[in-house]
Amino acid sequence: MIYRFEIFFRAIRRWLSRSEWLSRLLNLSKTTDAAVSTGLVIIQIDGLSHTQLERALEKGSMPFLRKILKEEHYRLHAHYSGMPSSTPAVQGELFYGIKCAVSAFSFMDQEKGEVVRMFDPGPVAEIECALVRAGEPLLKGGSTYSNIFTGGADESESHFCPASLGWGAILRTANPVVMAFLVISNFYSFIRTAVLLVVEFFVAIDDFISGLIAGHDFFKELKFIPTRVGICILLRELVTIGAKIDVTRGLPIIHINFLGYDEQSHRRGPSSKFAHWTLKGIDDAIARIWRAAKRSTRRNYDVWIYSDHGQEKTLPYLKIEGRTIGEAVAEVFGRLENIHTAVHADNFRGIQSQRVKFLGGERIQLLFPVYREGKQRPGKTQVTVTAMGPLGLVYYSRKLTLTERERIARELVNSAKVPLVLVSDGPGKARAWTEEGEFPLPDQSAQILGSNHPFLKEVTQDLIHLCHHANAGDFVICGWRKGIAAYSFALENGSHAGPTPEETKAFALLPEDTRLPNNERNYLRPLDLRHAALSALNRAEAEIPREFTRKVTEAKTLRIMTYNVHSCLGMDGKISPERIARVIAQHNPDIVALQELDVGRSRTGGVDQAHIIAQYLQMKFHFHPTVRIEEELYGDAVLTHLPMRLVKSDKLPGLFEKPHLEPRGALWVAIEVNGSEIQFINTHLGLRPKERLAQTEALLGTEWLSHPDCREPLILTGDFNAMPSSPVCLRLRNRLNDAQIELANHRPRKTLFGRYPLARIDHIFVDPGIEVIDVKVPNTKLEQVASDHLPLLADIRLG
Repeated sequence: MIYRFEIFFRAIRRWLSRSEWLSRLLNLSKTTDAAVSTGLVIIQIDGLSHTQLERALEKGSMPFLRKILKEEHYRLHAHYSGMPSSTPAVQGELFYGIKCAVSAFSFMDQEKGEVVRMFDPGPVAEIECALVRAGEPLLKGGSTYSNIFTGGADESESHFCPASLGWGAILRTANPVVMAFLVISNFYSFIRTAVLLVVEFFVAIDDFISGLIAGHDFFKELKFIPTRVGICILLRELVTIGAKIDVTRGLPIIHINFLGYDEQSHRRGPSSKFAHWTLKGIDDAIARIWRAAKRSTRRNYDVWIYSDHGQEKTLPYLKIEGRTIGEAVAEVFGRLENIHTAVHADNFRGIQSQRVKFLGGERIQLLFPVYREGKQRPGKTQVTVTAMGPLGLVYYSRKLTLTERERIARELVNSAKVPLVLVSDGPGKARAWTEEGEFPLPDQSAQILGSNHPFLKEVTQDLIHLCHHANAGDFVICGWRKGIAAYSFALENGSHAGPTPEETKAFALLPEDTRLPNNERNYLRPLDLRHAALSALNRAEAEIPREFTRKVTEAKTLRIMTYNVHSCLGMDGKISPERIARVIAQHNPDIVALQELDVGRSRTGGVDQAHIIAQYLQMKFHFHPTVRIEEELYGDAVLTHLPMRLVKSDKLPGLFEKPHLEPRGALWVAIEVNGSEIQFINTHLGLRPKERLAQTEALLGTEWLSHPDCREPLILTGDFNAMPSSPVCLRLRNRLNDAQIELANHRPRKTLFGRYPLARIDHIFVDPGIEVIDVKVPNTKLEQVASDHLPLLADIRLG
């Protein structure tokens, strides 16, 4: 009854879905894959470091992320960004598998002699064409929102990116009826966005006044009011609406980048209250996308949340030294070369407000002003400096000798007060200069980065790789080394691209059972996320074997699970053994008792559900069919990673006067734990009270629990179709303990039905010599939908 209501309710909600109707009216394509196919929604929070995320979680700025960490089996991983620690480099590695895809956010294309910035559409498209030739695009067949690169998504599926601004093409082709429906159906969203725009406007005014009090430039602060509103509210809401539509369409992979926090961190610093204010809205947007993904009827979506890099609180070089880095470099070269040296210097304003271009259109950019700097060629300039953050590149018009390089590097450190200067020095090597002297890399990396850097070995290798990049120039200049406050060559109070621990330590928030590459590191990098995503999507390039950490100890502690899987038919009408396996995997049990499995039945696709689940979990299993219809089987199974032998599997008595009742049975296995055996019985009793009582008496008899070989330790588990107060449970408790009652200070939890648990009919009974340590009935969104029962888990210690 409840199952049918759930299916009906989902059908009605799908029919009323605004996203569903919009996708139809806009003639957007939909997936043709099976409804149980895996999908990925990958959400990037631009610039949020691991440290700042933990601070936001602690202060309650991101309640939804805290909730899924606590209730939805998510795990927080450290994520090393690579070098440079900037969005283009991270997305190049994530989308295409290419480390150090660009040498900086702003650099000189030495082949063309042009200065390139990674928000300019033409150069970005050219770089991405080269990346496509080098690696398979991760977002092929999917969609992308407010990213630097499209990741292989079609042009029509790339939104608010440098080369594809906004939704203009889609909306221009829509007829007036569609536009009217868009406004009416999303009336609440439009009103909500309007209110948020007003609120954010007044918050921006407050920020503006604070900036003036702090001594910032009046006109510069004034310009940031509309750009802040555009990035933090308007772009965020448009991206959220688009992502929800794409989830409804069932696209295989969707990548979304929320820019608001990074934008405000550049202005006020990564720990400022204005930067953290934006996290509240981002958290709410993630919650809406997550709920839409979990309700999808076209795919089984996982939602991953990560950041590409962190941000470091910085001091602007201009304010400390009283001159721009371009002027300082010009002085150094002029003095050492003994000539009047012309220097072409890229702008040092950073990337603040440039992202508002993503909203697209000339009218938008009149409303939200941006810095307009055309394509720049150094021409005959002898020195070119690009430095839109804490990492800069210096190019000279002729080849320098080794002696000249060393002399200029020392002078950049001593005279121009650049904290760190790097140059390439043969294959796999580089040289570094600081005020303390010259250091070869990788041998003396600790002297410049600190021995306590969390990614010392890898960040050193990436810095060396960066020095050898084709567009890295003659010198890589960096605003930080160990022991000093960080500088930024741009006018900003928070920055990224450099090698500081805070810039390079991002985060990844992933479901606990995500298949990750097996490496010895205690952190991930973008390439790991790429391989994990390809594996999750069953794309052949990176199939990752599943490995589980087992919890058997010398103290003989075990986790037991019993789970009625309803033939792997979920409350959404989808049949998915893989989804059941994921529910089990998230809890990492040692022994699993499953009921209602189909093997070779046409109603569930003719597959062997027991084998699929066991293979996914890398467990051995025994299956006992209680129903045979020619080659079609239906029954129960026991799965474990421990040594196991089958003792007995047989039918249980039914009612003589009711021969057409569904046959019931039991499966008895002996499982070895640290050299001794436990007796484990899985059963599924009938629906009628008299039938269940007869089956219980049989279980207590000499063929089963009273058999001489059925020695303690003993566990009886399964779906008994009986409440705790029933004669069946009372009879069994004369011999065994009910784990849910045995555990002190535990309130017994119900297991039927998934979303609305009304009855406690699944039980784990243990002999008196077994100590019950913990009992859980997990009730996440995945468990609510995977079956009509919830799983029951018990952690036990064998006496």
